[in-house]
Amino acid sequence: MSRIKDAFTDKKAFIAFLTAGDPDYETSLANFRAVIEAGADLIEIGIPFSDPIAEGPVIQEADIRALSSGMTTDRVFELAAELRRDYDIPMVFMTYANPVYHYGADVFFEKAAAAGVDGIIIPDCPFEERGEFAETAERHGIDLISMIAPTSEDRIKTIASDTKGFIYVVSSLGVTGVRNEITTDLSSILALIKEATDTPAAIGFGISKPEQAERMSKLADGVIVGSAMVRIVAEYGKDAPKHLAEYVKSMKAAI
Repeated sequence: MSRIKDAFTDKKAFIAFLTAGDPDYETSLANFRAVIEAGADLIEIGIPFSDPIAEGPVIQEADIRALSSGMTTDRVFELAAELRRDYDIPMVFMTYANPVYHYGADVFFEKAAAAGVDGIIIPDCPFEERGEFAETAERHGIDLISMIAPTSEDRIKTIASDTKGFIYVVSSLGVTGVRNEITTDLSSILALIKEATDTPAAIGFGISKPEQAERMSKLADGVIVGSAMVRIVAEYGKDAPKHLAEYVKSMKAAI
C-alpha cells in the first residue's frame, strides 16, 4: 500500500496545502513541520509559479512572496527531502505543466522521487492529455492525481476509473479561495466516483471552517484546505507555525 493510501486508512484524511518558500525557505519549512506535527494526514507542497491559473489571490500572492524570497524548483526538492528525512507522511506536489516541461519531465520526476514525493497534481493538464506526464511519473513511482470538477459531468466515471493515489474533487467552479458556502451537488459527484473506483476521493477548493470540513468529510474520504492556511501565513509571517498548528488541530477535530 502506498503512503498516499495510508493517509485514508481507517479515517477521514485532512490534507493541508502550503506554498513552498512562503514567506521564505526556513519559515516555510517550519510551517510544514508544524502542520505535520499537528496531525495533517497528507501535505500538498505548492511549487511557486508566476502564472498559477487555478489559484485565487491568496495563493497567487504566496507564490509572489516565495519567488521574491529566492525560492526555486530545486529548493522545493530540497525542502521536500528535508521533510522526508524526519516524517513518513505522504507528500504531493501541486504545480503546473509549464514548470515540469521547463525542468524536463524525466529529470523532474526523478528528483521528486529522490526527495520522497509520492504524487503530483497538475491542474492545467486535462485528463485527456495526462499521457504527457503519466508514463514518466509512473516510471519514477509518482502518482499523477486526477481532478474532477462540477463540469466533468459524463467524464466523471472515465476519469475516476483511471486514476492513482487519490481523486481531487473540486468543490466549486472558479479558482481556489475561501468560500462562505459550497452549493455544488457533491453527493451526486461522489456517488458516480464510488461506482467507478475504490480510490479515495478528497474535496478541495473553498473549505476553510470546521463546520465545512465536517460536512464535506461526511461525503468524501478527505478534505483539502489551502487558501485558509496560506492566509494564516500571510497574516502572521514568521510567527505562523503555532497558528497553523492550532488551525490544523481544529480542522482535524471537525472531521
